Amino acid sequence: MVARIIDGKRLGAEIEEELKSRVSRMVSSSRAPHLVVVIVGDDPASHVYVRNKERACKRIGIRSTRYDLPGDSVQDDLVSLIQELNDDQDVDGILVQSPLPSSFDEIGITEMIRPDKDVDGFHPINLGRIVTGKTDGMLPCTPSGIMRMLESTGESLAGKKALVIGRSRIVGMPAALLLAQRGIDATVTIAHSRSKELELLCRDSDVLIAAVGRPGMVPREWVKDGAIVIDVGINRVKSEGGSKLIGDVDEGASEYAKWITPVPGGVGPMTISMLMTNTVRAAESRLC
Repeated sequence: MVARIIDGKRLGAEIEEELKSRVSRMVSSSRAPHLVVVIVGDDPASHVYVRNKERACKRIGIRSTRYDLPGDSVQDDLVSLIQELNDDQDVDGILVQSPLPSSFDEIGITEMIRPDKDVDGFHPINLGRIVTGKTDGMLPCTPSGIMRMLESTGESLAGKKALVIGRSRIVGMPAALLLAQRGIDATVTIAHSRSKELELLCRDSDVLIAAVGRPGMVPREWVKDGAIVIDVGINRVKSEGGSKLIGDVDEGASEYAKWITPVPGGVGPMTISMLMTNTVRAAESRLC
């Protein structure tokens, strides 16, 4: 079996086209959605991520504003800025780029952003809505992107065994909650670094979502024949002539899986597309 590719770039482009129409309607009646991104310090990867988000905003027609705080900023500087943005009626979405300097309380900062402007979907109120079965608000971007990718396969997940490797509040836990929602109806297991017999769990799973950040953590032989594999990991490793990006799942898993996401070009583009979706949704709610 050779797996079919779940193309995040193609699917993300389709979502962007749909968002362009929604943004055009808002512009004609009021104004464009407005996303504010705040970055603290000079982490090179963070700056790459922010530039990609800015480019997506430009393609769709979303107004984008960026605040760069120096690396020696203190938490009160960021708190003051968030309070100002919370009160600004012209701002629809606020995103504070991770990681923050180690001296910052990242979860506390997340909780300061108004839930209706929390386009990352990490505020406790937005995460809590998922537990109650409400998925019409600000969903965490990577998990909601994963669900769109699974939907694109046309495969029914009802009763299927789904394994999520990783229990972070950003990806693993919300992804598991979304998979278990009424209407999706997967049977979900969450695994982590202390899980025993991980190989057996993988071999028994119809859907495998790897979100750990360890290159090649899941060997190809652990993937069940005909499984759907969503590889969230993106790890830079040394290779001949420099470096390359690989996922948490061994590249050879495509020999066993029925569907698989590429790295890069899979989950990453979808995460940005779902951020854009949250921004447009936030603006629609404020401007209606």
